[in-house]
Amino acid sequence: MSDKMALIPFRQLLLWVMEEYQHSGMVFGIPEEKFFKKSNDRYMELFGEAIATPVGPAAGPHSQLAQNIIASYMSGSRFFELKSVQIMDELEIAKPCISAEDECYNTEWSTELPIMGAFAEYVKAWFILHVIQKEFFKQSERRFMFNMSVGYDLKGIQSPKVDEFIEGLKDAAKTKIFQECQDVLREELGLFQHVDRTFVDQISPQICNSITLSTMHGCPPTEIEAIIRYLISEKKLHTFVKMNPTLLGFEYVRKTFDKMGYDYIQLKEASFTHDLQFGDGVKMLKRLIAFAADNKKDFGVKLSNTLPVRITRDELPGEEMYMSGRALYPLTINLAYKLAAEFDGELKISYSGGADAFNIERIFAAGIRPITVATTLLKPGGYQRFQQLAERLEPLLDNQESSRLDMKMLKALAESAFDDANHIKESRDMLSRKTALKLPLLDCFIAPCEKGCPIEQDVPEYLRLVGEKRYEEAFDVIVSKNPLPFTTGTICTHTCMTKCTRLDYDESVHIRGQKLVAAEKGYADYMQKVSQRQPQSKASVAVIGAGPAGLSAAYFLAKAGMDVTVFDKREKAGGTVEFVIPDFRISREAIKKDIELIESMGVKFKFGVNPNVSVADYKAQGFNYVVLAIGAGRTNALAIQGDMERIRGAIPFLEAFNTDRQGLNLGKRVAVVGGGNSAMDAARAALRVQGVEEVCIVYRRTKDYMPADEEELAYAQKDGVIFKELLAPVSLSGGVLKCQVIELGPADASGRRSPVPREGIYEELPVDTVLSAIGELIDYDLLRTNGIDVGAKGKIKVNEETLETNVDNVFIGGDALAGPWTVVGAISHGTKIAKAILSKEHLEFSQEFASRISFDKEKQLLEVRTKKAVLQPVCDGEEETGRCLECNYICNICSEVCPNRANLMIPLEGEGLTNRNQILHVDGMCNECGNCETFCPYDDAPYKVKMTLYWSEKEFADSLNTGFVILRDGDEPIVKLRLKGEVMEVAFDQTGRTDAPIDSSLAAFIWTVIRQYPYLYKV
Repeated sequence: MSDKMALIPFRQLLLWVMEEYQHSGMVFGIPEEKFFKKSNDRYMELFGEAIATPVGPAAGPHSQLAQNIIASYMSGSRFFELKSVQIMDELEIAKPCISAEDECYNTEWSTELPIMGAFAEYVKAWFILHVIQKEFFKQSERRFMFNMSVGYDLKGIQSPKVDEFIEGLKDAAKTKIFQECQDVLREELGLFQHVDRTFVDQISPQICNSITLSTMHGCPPTEIEAIIRYLISEKKLHTFVKMNPTLLGFEYVRKTFDKMGYDYIQLKEASFTHDLQFGDGVKMLKRLIAFAADNKKDFGVKLSNTLPVRITRDELPGEEMYMSGRALYPLTINLAYKLAAEFDGELKISYSGGADAFNIERIFAAGIRPITVATTLLKPGGYQRFQQLAERLEPLLDNQESSRLDMKMLKALAESAFDDANHIKESRDMLSRKTALKLPLLDCFIAPCEKGCPIEQDVPEYLRLVGEKRYEEAFDVIVSKNPLPFTTGTICTHTCMTKCTRLDYDESVHIRGQKLVAAEKGYADYMQKVSQRQPQSKASVAVIGAGPAGLSAAYFLAKAGMDVTVFDKREKAGGTVEFVIPDFRISREAIKKDIELIESMGVKFKFGVNPNVSVADYKAQGFNYVVLAIGAGRTNALAIQGDMERIRGAIPFLEAFNTDRQGLNLGKRVAVVGGGNSAMDAARAALRVQGVEEVCIVYRRTKDYMPADEEELAYAQKDGVIFKELLAPVSLSGGVLKCQVIELGPADASGRRSPVPREGIYEELPVDTVLSAIGELIDYDLLRTNGIDVGAKGKIKVNEETLETNVDNVFIGGDALAGPWTVVGAISHGTKIAKAILSKEHLEFSQEFASRISFDKEKQLLEVRTKKAVLQPVCDGEEETGRCLECNYICNICSEVCPNRANLMIPLEGEGLTNRNQILHVDGMCNECGNCETFCPYDDAPYKVKMTLYWSEKEFADSLNTGFVILRDGDEPIVKLRLKGEVMEVAFDQTGRTDAPIDSSLAAFIWTVIRQYPYLYKV
C-alpha cells in the first residue's frame, strides 16, 4: 500500500456525501445523532464575518482533505484553520507520523499535498459545506469561516506557487477547480430538495480574508515581522501569528513538565535559545498591532505552536518530533496570560494547545477566541468530539467579537492549570491499553476491559444491566465467571480499568464499584433461585486451601456436579482475604456472602486440618483429584543490618491485627517498607494500633511508581500515612532506620525510571518498628515433600493449560504457584483447574449466560452511539454505568480516530458473524499516519490488517494487504481478491453467491460493499 492519499474528484465527493446520508444517515462516518444542530441564533463575529461556533480543527491532519473538513463541519466545527502550505510541498515524511497515545507527537508540519492540490481540496470543501448547510440544515447565510495557514519564510511565501495559493483563496472565481465545482452542482441539482441554481450561483469565491502565519522554530524575529507586514499590507489579510511555547524559557518549561509528571519528555535547550525571546516578541507585537491598525486590518497571536522535543523511546521515526495535547495546556494558557498582561488585556488571541471539553468554556469566557483543536480529535470519538465542544460554547456566544480579555479570569485559568487533574500525568498512564491479541480480518470488536481481566469478566453486559436496574441478571452475569463477587467488588485490583477505552477520553469507568452494586442488590434474589447441583460424577475432589484459588476451583467443580471438599488449617474459609486484609477495606459480612454462594453449589468444608497432610493421604481417603491452593506461606525477609527483632513481616502483623489489635505493641513510630497494597494495608492498620503516633512508608522510587492501587494510595494519604520516597533501608539500630538516598535514572523503553543510589548520602528516620511488605515466598519444601517438581530457579513445573503438576491428578494454583498475586488472578487459576478436571471427567464447563439474558439491541445501538465522543467526569452511584462505551458491541475506534476517514464501518448481517459492524479500509484515503494502530485494542495496525478496498489494479498490485479491487461492476460483478497472500478472481452471480473458495462471511462482506456502497469505489 502507498502512504500517498488519492484525492476524490468533486462530483464523487458530492455523491459520496449524499448517498451515504441517504443510505445510513451518516456523512463520512458521522452519524446523524452526532450532527451539530444549532439551538439558538447566536454567533460570533471574526474579521467582519459571522461564525455559528468559534471552534474548529487546527491546521493539521483534520483540515488537510475535503472529507476531513466536511466531517468536522457535521459535528460542530465552523472555524477551519486550513493545513499549512509552504514552498516545499509534496514532502516525503517518514511514517508513522503521529503518536497520540496520551500527549500527542507528530513529525509532519505542513500539508503532504502539492500546494495547488491542497488548494483544490479547500475549494471542494468550501462548496460541499455550502450545500450541507442548505440541504441538511436549511441555512442560506454562511456561518462558517476558512482561515488559510502558510509558512515558513518570506521568500517562500512570496514565491509564485504560494502566492497563487493565497490569491486563489482570496478570490477563487477564475480558478479551474472553483468553476468545476460550480458546474457539477448545477448538473446535479436533482440530488437536492433545498439547493437550487440561484443558491449555487451565489456561493462566494472569496474563501479567505484571513491568514495564520506558522514559522519554524528558530526563525529570526526580523523575518517573522517582515512576513506579517507583507501579509497585512501587500496581501490585505487579517493575520494571526503563531507563537511558540519556547517563549516561556527552558527552565520554566522544564520545571512545569517535572512538576506535572512529564519528566520523561526530553527537551533541547537550543530550541529555546535559538527561538524568539519573550521580550523581543512583545516589542514585535506592539509594532505589528500599530502597523495593522494603520492598514485597517486585524492582527493577533495564535497560541500556541507545537513544542519540539527529542525522540528517545522510538515514538516516531527520526530524532525530533513536535508535542501537542494536554501536556501543552499549562504552558499555552500561561503563555496567553503572560502575553496578555503585557498588553493589559488588549490582545487578540486565537487558541490551540490542549483545549478540550473540560476547559474550552473557561478559555472562551476569558475572551480567547476562536479555539482550534487537534489532539483531542485523534482520540477515540474523533471528529464527533466537536459536537460537545460546540454545544458547550453555544450558550456563551454574544453576536460580537471579543474586544478585550478578562484578565482576572485568565489569571485564574493559568494558575489552576498546574493542578488540573485532566492535565497531570501519572506513571500509571504509561500502561498500554492494548491487548496481546492479534487483529482478525472480521469480527474484531472486543471490550478491552474484558481482555484485561484475568477471568475475562463480561463487564459491559453487567454494567448495562446495573444501569437498567436489572440487578439479579447482572449478578447472574458476574457469577457465571466469578464466584467472589463481593470480594472482587470491594478489593479487586481491577486490571479491567487499566484497559478501559474511557482512559482515552477522561477517566476509566469505575467498574469495580458497579460490580459491588450488582452483588449487594442482586444477591438475595439470585440465592432464592439457586438449587444444589445433582452429582454428575462419582469422582471426588479435595481442595487444600480455602483462599480465592481453592474456593474458585471448588465452586466451578461443584456447579458442574462434582463432589468437592475444601480443607483448610484455619477455622473458617476466605484465606488471605479473611485473615490478612483489614476489615476497614472489606467487611467480614461481604466475605461471608461469597462463601455462602460457594456453599450453595454443594461445596463441603473441613477446617482445622493439619497443613502438612500429604497428597498421598488425600488420595488414600478416596479423593480422585487434589488441588493445592495453599498460598505463599513464607515472609520475604528484609535484608538490612541491625535490630532484627524490631522488624516484622507485614502479613503476620496484619493477621495479628485482625485477631487482636489490642495486644500489639509497635511503639510510637512505624516504618513500612514497600509500595504495594499490602504496604498500604499495613500502614493504615498500624495507625489504628494503640500507641502509634506516626507511620511512614519507605519506598525506593517515587509514589507515582508504587504498584499499589491508586485508591489505596489515596486512602493511605487520607489516613495520615507519611510517604518517604526515594529511600532504600540499609540498617536499623538504636531506634534509627538508616536509608540510602536514591535518585531516578533515565527512563527505559517502558517509561519506568530505575532507582540509582546517591553514593554517600543517607537519611535517618526515627522508628520503633519496621514492617516489611516486600512480598511472600512459596513454601517449596512442602511441595517437594509431595513429589512436585520444582525447577532450580523455583519455577514449579506444571502444564500451563491445565495447571496439573507432574503428580498425576494433582493441580496447583493461586499464590502457591505464582507467588503473591491478586484475588482475580487466583480465581483465574481456580477456573483453569476446574476446566481441566471437568474435561477429564467429560463434564460440561459452562460460563455462558446469553441464553438467559437479553438486551434491546436497537436501544443499545442508539445509546452507545450517542455516548460516543462525549467527555464525562466520573458519576455518582449507578449513573456511572452510563459512561461505559460497550466496545464489544460497537467499537469502531479505528474509524473514529482516522483523520482521513480511511477506516469505514460497514453494517453486515450474516451467519457466523458476531459483530454488528465490520471494518473496511480504503487504501486511497490512507496516508499511514499510524493513529489507528495506536488506539486499536489489538496488538496490530488496522490499516495493515483489515479488509482493504483498492480503487485501481495498480494500487492493488503495489500492496500486500488482504483486500480486493472491483474489476467489473453490474449484475455479475468480478473482484480481484488477495487473501492470505494468494490472489484470485472472485465472480458473483446476481444473488451474491460465488463458487470461489472463500468464507461465506467474507463473500457477504465484499458483496455488501459492491451492492450497497458504490460511492466507496466509484471514484
